[in-house]
Amino acid sequence: MASTIVAMATASGVASISIIRVSGDKALAIAKKITKKSFLEPRLTYLTSLYNHQDALIDQAIVIYFKSPRSFTGEDIVEFQCHGGMIIAQEILETTLAYGARLAEAGEFSKRAFLNGKIDLTKAEAVAKLIEAKSVEGVKILARQLKGELKKFIDTSREAMLKLAAHAEVMIDYAEEDIPENILLGMFNQLEELIEQMERIVRSSHRRKGLIEGFRVAIIGKPNVGKSSLLNALLSYDRAIVSDVAGTTRDTIEEQVRIGGHLIRLIDTAGIRDSDDRVEQIGVERSLRSIEDADVVVALFDQSRPCDAEDMKILEILNQLKDKMVLVVLNKTDLPSVFDRSILSDFHPIEVSAIEDFSHFTTALESLFDGLGTQEELMLISSRQMVAVEQTKTAIMEAKEPLLNGELEFFSYHIQDAVRALSSISKPYDSEEILDKMFGEFCLGK
Repeated sequence: MASTIVAMATASGVASISIIRVSGDKALAIAKKITKKSFLEPRLTYLTSLYNHQDALIDQAIVIYFKSPRSFTGEDIVEFQCHGGMIIAQEILETTLAYGARLAEAGEFSKRAFLNGKIDLTKAEAVAKLIEAKSVEGVKILARQLKGELKKFIDTSREAMLKLAAHAEVMIDYAEEDIPENILLGMFNQLEELIEQMERIVRSSHRRKGLIEGFRVAIIGKPNVGKSSLLNALLSYDRAIVSDVAGTTRDTIEEQVRIGGHLIRLIDTAGIRDSDDRVEQIGVERSLRSIEDADVVVALFDQSRPCDAEDMKILEILNQLKDKMVLVVLNKTDLPSVFDRSILSDFHPIEVSAIEDFSHFTTALESLFDGLGTQEELMLISSRQMVAVEQTKTAIMEAKEPLLNGELEFFSYHIQDAVRALSSISKPYDSEEILDKMFGEFCLGK
């Protein structure tokens, strides 16, 4: 990898400083030309003038040289920390290009760090997700992964599976002798423990992914229960049209809002009911799809109106949601109550008034998200990691029957499949194509 790459390491726009990062064999030589210095001490901060390739002064900036292999990429790296603003940063960038660097591709710095053994894929993905994290708890989870939490799980599980495969190989060599049943049973129990562990991690990761990506919260209910009023109240401005006419909201409306330390995407849906209006039918269909996509479903009921068939339809939908987090809310507490609350007793409804006081609702949401953040269970942070763990679990499950039947060659084959699938989380075998795809999703300068 002979080329020297350069990119902005800070976001575009006006800021107090901008950072330009150069990595590769020519990084030091380029820095010497720009600073007009004959020597740069590694890891020493220099405040110095910078000059372009026509010897015109660009800026007075901070320059730091990180000598290979003690750098993020494992190569020589130089960072220019100049005054903020696109003009100065762009001129420094163009000067490095004139001296032989090339623009880095998305994620290329992290890719080089991986290929040079500075990080594994679990840490690389944690770095990328840290930039996008939507909550304080999400940042804490990613910090744990940066310290090697996921890699430790992979290494431990991989070691357990390799021991099982080794036992199988030994027993294959002594196939003519009877294998004690307690040995096979012990190996079978280890498989069961591994499967249960994989299932628990995937299930927990799906429930908590909103800590990193932001939670999707769908507000559902029959027409005129106050869904749009609640959305407007949470946003503190009139985003959705509110009226007494049933079916006013005919499409989903999405907006972001911060509740506590969490960024959530609120989805106001069309009222769910049977209708002959084709446009309203489309809105209802989209509401049902929003329920499928949501991390949390907020079901709104109007406690000032008697329970009817449309409310029972909403209740039926809730009872079919097995793995969704659900909050049931009784709205319009500022009006006399006539709703039969007993039908919602299993859901412990929260009482609010979207017009006067909805603090109980925001407190409940915040507590729900905070509770997910305090779980110590390991978390997978990308769909790639989840797929790999699912494939590992499938391979282990396929190894159970051959083990019980004494077909140890087939057992060993499936266990090796499981080892390959799990190992791919930190270092894939068919690396180049997978790496190009994965690191291509990173931002520039990373």
